[in-house]
Amino acid sequence: MRIKCTQDTAVVILSYNGRKWHELFLPTIVAEAGAGYDVIVADNASTDDTAAWVSANFPTVKLLHIPVNKGFTGGYVAALEQIDAKYYVLLSSDFEVTPGWFSPLHNAMETQPNLAACQPKIRYWKEREKFEYAGAAGGFIDKWGYLFCRGRIFDTLEEDRGQYNTDSEIFWAGGGCLFVRADVYHAVGGLDVDLYAHMEEVDLCWRIKNAGYRIACIANSTVFHVGGSVISYGSPQKTFYNYRNNLVLLLKNERGSRLLWLIPWRLVLDGLSAVRMMSQGKWQLVATILRAHFSFYRHFGTWWKHRKSAQKSLRQPNNAGRYSKSIVWDYFGKGKKKFSDLGWDAPQL
Repeated sequence: MRIKCTQDTAVVILSYNGRKWHELFLPTIVAEAGAGYDVIVADNASTDDTAAWVSANFPTVKLLHIPVNKGFTGGYVAALEQIDAKYYVLLSSDFEVTPGWFSPLHNAMETQPNLAACQPKIRYWKEREKFEYAGAAGGFIDKWGYLFCRGRIFDTLEEDRGQYNTDSEIFWAGGGCLFVRADVYHAVGGLDVDLYAHMEEVDLCWRIKNAGYRIACIANSTVFHVGGSVISYGSPQKTFYNYRNNLVLLLKNERGSRLLWLIPWRLVLDGLSAVRMMSQGKWQLVATILRAHFSFYRHFGTWWKHRKSAQKSLRQPNNAGRYSKSIVWDYFGKGKKKFSDLGWDAPQL
């Protein structure tokens, strides 16, 4: 059964046994819905009373039932296939929105037809003055394919003092609060279920950029993220997807002339990372990196098919947000811990 939205935007919250988050955050999300969006909770085969509780306490919220748990990415894919809207907002259940969060994002999308996706500033729920790891004030990619954000480079989180209060074009938007045009989402193939639960939004955004569209961070909208509720930060599982999926991103989306040397070079850099972990006695993480690489090799044929599919959306690639230097060398070699230390920024929107 398809859901037809009464507003042009569907705020879609994927939920698996997520009642504790809904008790905290759903009241504000629903209260703000008058700004112009429908709230849809996609229940990903929860085993608790989440769906019944939402239905009883928030009758205006539309419930979408996914009969089999498909994981984070698969759950969103299944949900979005059943929703008719002009825009989707993929909002993780552990996000707190703030008064007025929606309108700046919606206005940006309405007034700029070539803007295919955007995000608000994302701050850390537990330390509220700091940016949050997954998205911060917009995502970027360096020359070797490493990801970083305004407000977060590797494990260094900056405090939000207004230093990134400009609307800027970015390379990727955080998947925890991702505002995207529905037609563009489907045209480029949507989220890749085989990535499972990490970097899937970067992969989607890269395909959107390869199709020639723009992606932005809208600075006068702010949300807060608890973080680590799907995959814990620093866990072996997180490390596995970090290393494997980063290689998959490059294979799927990077232009062919760079792949021949970029993938081997990244394997070397990953090896150096493993050596660093050995020196710190982090043997479990070293084993996880090896497992990630073997998974990449073992499924190479699958990833190559994904590349062929992804390249179909290639038009005139928009490279705004690609950093021409090495963020690894800047951070570890030169001690540049903050985005503002780089002396570089993406274009203002």
